[in-house]
Amino acid sequence: MEKKLAEYKCDTNEAVCLKLVRFPEDLGDESTTFHPEYSHQLFGDDEVAFGYKGLQIQLYYSAGNLSSLFKVKYTARVTDTFDCVEPDDVEGKIREIIPAGFCCNTDDFISLLEKEANFKPFGSLLHTYKVHNVEAGEDLTYQIHKVDTSCPGFREYHERLQTFLMWFIETASFIDVDDDRWDFFLVFEKYNKDGETLYATVGYMTVYNYYVYPDKTRPRVSAFIYSGESARAHGCQLTITSTEDPSENYVKLRDFVLVKLCLTLPSFSSEKLSQGFSEEMVSEAREKLKINKKHARRVYEILRLRNTDMSDEEKAKEFRLEVKKRLYGPYRKNQRELTKMQKCLRPEELASHISQMDTRLQHEELEKSYQDVLAEYRRVLERLAQA
Repeated sequence: MEKKLAEYKCDTNEAVCLKLVRFPEDLGDESTTFHPEYSHQLFGDDEVAFGYKGLQIQLYYSAGNLSSLFKVKYTARVTDTFDCVEPDDVEGKIREIIPAGFCCNTDDFISLLEKEANFKPFGSLLHTYKVHNVEAGEDLTYQIHKVDTSCPGFREYHERLQTFLMWFIETASFIDVDDDRWDFFLVFEKYNKDGETLYATVGYMTVYNYYVYPDKTRPRVSAFIYSGESARAHGCQLTITSTEDPSENYVKLRDFVLVKLCLTLPSFSSEKLSQGFSEEMVSEAREKLKINKKHARRVYEILRLRNTDMSDEEKAKEFRLEVKKRLYGPYRKNQRELTKMQKCLRPEELASHISQMDTRLQHEELEKSYQDVLAEYRRVLERLAQA
């Protein structure tokens, strides 16, 4: 019985099928489908739905206004074979996060697609730019808009947009849009359909304005979204991330952007880089680019690597020791804690703690951390060389 019931378990990260639909033919095109990275917030830590074979949870959005189509399909349900076993209520779980007004009928959804020409970007236009798409063989035009919740229609649109957070940020929660400290930035791609210019939602960023005593605010990015196709057009694979717990791809993008910006600062010149990390770098990065000390240090190390001949043993050693000195911070803290423990712990307790702080192991971890950082820096420099 247990073996037979196991056949009715489905991986919800595969079962949930997402689309951003521009054309009716996209509905049947598997290449436009993408899947969540996470589904545990709805389906539990195992990310499994029980009671179905061939489960497919279709959650499709029109590319501009994000009008939604929601359908659940499966090839078999457990109640078809076992009367006493109930399947999970997958439809009910999805309804918990998607706002009312979605379609359950494909024809109704296609009718909404036909109205996409009426959709115009929310908020005020901040910037327009072009990116060359190699596959399409043309330049794609993007617009960045800033918007707040007072904009007519934006609250309803945002309710649909923020559902993506649940699928791609591990600890996501919905934003309280009644808090006027939130700012929203949207990226739209212009595209042509039957001779008309339409707008597709491709990027979304939330910024919270924290209060700073006595009379200032400090903006902080909370979440950042780029749809997969547009991320690739921009030369990266970024999808969705939270800057509270940034993904590897987000860190790569941030490093690349900050390095490009700091290259324009006199304090990051080749001559200054050879003199080591300085307060001048910290001050100029903060005052001119709003970059904090931690990120300024990372930029310095990337640019220092760029200026270092790693085939020269002495120069390579100098760079390695400087980076390791920073990475050694947590281990140095452990040593300070050990000194304190020697004064207050019994010998057997002290021995236990010392075994957990094995010096050889620390050196191995430090070397691994250095090699990981070096690989990250080299990827940034490779991309910088291609830009």
